[in-house]
Amino acid sequence: MRIVSLLPSTTEILFAIGAGDDVVGVTFECDHPVEARQRRIVSTSAIPEGLDAAATDAHVSAAMDAGEDLYHLDEGALADLDADLVVTQDLCAVCAVDVSVVDDALAHLGCTADVLTIDPHTLAEVLASIATLGTATGHDDEARRLVTALEQRLEAVRAEVAQRAGTTSPRVLLLEWTDPPFAPGHWVPEMVTTAGGSPTVGAAGEKSVRVTWEQALEVEPDVVVCAPCGYNLAGATELARAVVESGALPPHLPVWAVDANASFARPGPRLVDGVESLARILDPTGPAPNPAAARRLR
Repeated sequence: MRIVSLLPSTTEILFAIGAGDDVVGVTFECDHPVEARQRRIVSTSAIPEGLDAAATDAHVSAAMDAGEDLYHLDEGALADLDADLVVTQDLCAVCAVDVSVVDDALAHLGCTADVLTIDPHTLAEVLASIATLGTATGHDDEARRLVTALEQRLEAVRAEVAQRAGTTSPRVLLLEWTDPPFAPGHWVPEMVTTAGGSPTVGAAGEKSVRVTWEQALEVEPDVVVCAPCGYNLAGATELARAVVESGALPPHLPVWAVDANASFARPGPRLVDGVESLARILDPTGPAPNPAAARRLR
């Protein structure tokens, strides 16, 4: 089987279940595992480099309003790879190539590849997507083992949180973007609750939404976690520092930055890493989070 993966998360899953050797095409964002960088890149971003958070939001909003694509699909590369299976999404036009673009490209090329759409909105659906990819690629057993291991780790976090029963759940302002602030959606609020926190904004299973700072702080948070979509820990730290320096947050609030790309924004196995990091952030009596995954600014 020859597979083209148009999502960083599905690329990660495919390698994790033993189908990495079959992956022949990926996106410019597919950076985990490192072997994925050796595959042909078939999609790139149309967002200019070097924009700050506010300018990026403005560019994305203008492109969406104009009906413009935020990603370029290299039809020539797609044709050369002669794929049997193309994995894409219909979840968020800002996240990756939309399935409609893929369908149009394959029809134009006369390609008969199967198109598999992966659109998880919750943690359970993320785990289910691993099983779906296992079935589609002939790696059912490996997928089941991975799902079982991830479920066991989530259950271990829930057990740790249960031991803290009787204490008030910390109110968590988790930001999926910082300028302007965005309330989290999809699986992220569920990550917060699984880790023992109470999200102050955002709804599990729903889309992330733009909010004002007044709305973000209306329910007074105990901690702020910056997880800007598309940013690693270094980038998230820069954006979190900018928020702190802007004076938008009360001076007493602890502020953390996390590796959003690795463990929050991409619906793959490392979301469980994110839950574990959040659990450590929210439990001051327990071990500190891995410094490679989370950084406290104040």
